[in-house]
Amino acid sequence: MNVPRIGVSLPHFGPYAGPDAVVAVATAAERLGFHAVSTSDRLLIPAGPGWDNDAGLPEPHVWDSLEVLSWAAAHTRRVRLTTGILNSIFESPAVLARRLATLDRLSKGRLEVGIGQGGGTRLAPYYIPEEFEAAGVPAGRRGAGFVEHTAALRACWGPDPVEFHGEHYRIPLARIGPKPYGARIPLYFGAITRRTIERAAVIGDGFVTTAVDWDDTREQVRWYREAGGAGTVIVNAIPAGPGDHVTPAAFTETVLNDLHRAAALGADELHLTLNLVPVHPDHQVALLEALATKIGLSVPADL
Repeated sequence: MNVPRIGVSLPHFGPYAGPDAVVAVATAAERLGFHAVSTSDRLLIPAGPGWDNDAGLPEPHVWDSLEVLSWAAAHTRRVRLTTGILNSIFESPAVLARRLATLDRLSKGRLEVGIGQGGGTRLAPYYIPEEFEAAGVPAGRRGAGFVEHTAALRACWGPDPVEFHGEHYRIPLARIGPKPYGARIPLYFGAITRRTIERAAVIGDGFVTTAVDWDDTREQVRWYREAGGAGTVIVNAIPAGPGDHVTPAAFTETVLNDLHRAAALGADELHLTLNLVPVHPDHQVALLEALATKIGLSVPADL
């Protein structure tokens, strides 16, 4: 049984979000030998009458994923940079392709991108219409429009001149850059339903989900593999605990249990979300140090 690689979410929302916090966690993750740091995406939280955030979505604001990862990249040299999930259809393919390729070049090829179509997550299995309205994108663009957006995005990373003509997106014959640092930037698809997971298996480089219920997560991974998905499987986990009062021993025990579950269902990576229950960055570093010591992470020799 392979042990999944471990990623750590950066403090990009909640009361502790900020530049110093991002640097503290990112540099600690690299120093301790963790595989990746990650961010998530949320354009807004509705404030209109009748809205009830019963799914526990991040409040009050989520900082921009790519800017946060760029800041982390500037202070690290090895750790991978991951989005999970970036609502890709909220930007035009050409604009997003350039932003992603720029970050990939600046980080010397460390970027891996989880994308979604602005739908739900395992925390909130629905889409927020207000996000589509604010982004100027029709909610009907999901599905086939998302598939076309992904194709246009990849076309921008191909050899110049680039040209793309689809039902929703058109790119005239042009030179578009920069190109990714390597051959391509991996695109991992966030999905919930069997149909969208099977689509991820066909056109994605991997699959991303969140383990709210591990039995459901096991079934999702099975759907992905049965549909021919051979890419990277990333499972986001939310270690339960009373925020700043969680002890290193309790945190380590919870993560070890999640790591065992992730390994049993065949996940390649386990990403730890530490921000939904706010944990001060200094305490996050202490928790990660205890975990790294317990599981024997190797510190890169060049750091």
